[in-house]
Amino acid sequence: MWPHSESIPLPATVFTILRDLIHERAGIFYENDKRELLADKLSSRVMDGGFGSFLDYYYLLKYGPDAEPEWSQVLDALSVPETYFYRETGQINALITEILPAYVAACPGQLVQIWCAACATGEEPLTIAMALLEADWFERVPIKIIASDASPAAITKAQDGVYRERSFRTTPKALRDKYFTAVSGGWKIAPEVSSRVEFAIANLMNLDQINHFARSPFVFCRNVFIYFSSEAIVQTVKHFARKMKRPGYLFVGASESLLKLSTDFELQAAGEGFVYQLK
Repeated sequence: MWPHSESIPLPATVFTILRDLIHERAGIFYENDKRELLADKLSSRVMDGGFGSFLDYYYLLKYGPDAEPEWSQVLDALSVPETYFYRETGQINALITEILPAYVAACPGQLVQIWCAACATGEEPLTIAMALLEADWFERVPIKIIASDASPAAITKAQDGVYRERSFRTTPKALRDKYFTAVSGGWKIAPEVSSRVEFAIANLMNLDQINHFARSPFVFCRNVFIYFSSEAIVQTVKHFARKMKRPGYLFVGASESLLKLSTDFELQAAGEGFVYQLK
């Protein structure tokens, strides 16, 4: 077993096959200049598993009988939990004030299902739930919010519902006081909010895991594609387009664009932001 103070070499040839396997399974793509980053993220898994090299670890992930449980650990290690409440609120405000009213008028009586497709530790779907509560939408129409992520550890934290100061960097104080209670280790989300969100583990590259969720007319997949290859983005967005209920709305991050990657969606202005609507 490797001493934890010792770095584990990741040869270029092994890096290539390992990163391609990760790309295939998770959509995340590491460019050649990210070899040390990938090694840093996975070294603890190699050491804790008692493997002699990254090549041995690759063979476990590719062919080992215990590969599936280990992939959960890999996805935890590779996840980027950089999220916070009330992030990029222009799109959420547009959903509340413009898009949702138009949808309800066009599809009266239908369940409004909102899917946060890569929710990390849960701040985004809980923000949406709070915004809907503030606008009394739950009193007007049936709404279901589903939030998923490939990282089991992230989902566990989301279900726990306790957040530290970093998660509140743009949260209005009045809303923090209204929907959170100070507890040991941070601030606990109110049951009134958390009960509105159903959390689940789902990998965007595993179509069987996301098929049911993708039937939502509203899909938030924000700040995810910045880590994906173009091929993985195309595959994911194409699947969304096949499954989404019309009229379907796809929300991506402010720094993300589908203009050269998809002809299934049309970019539209929405309040202070933009949204892709299914053609």
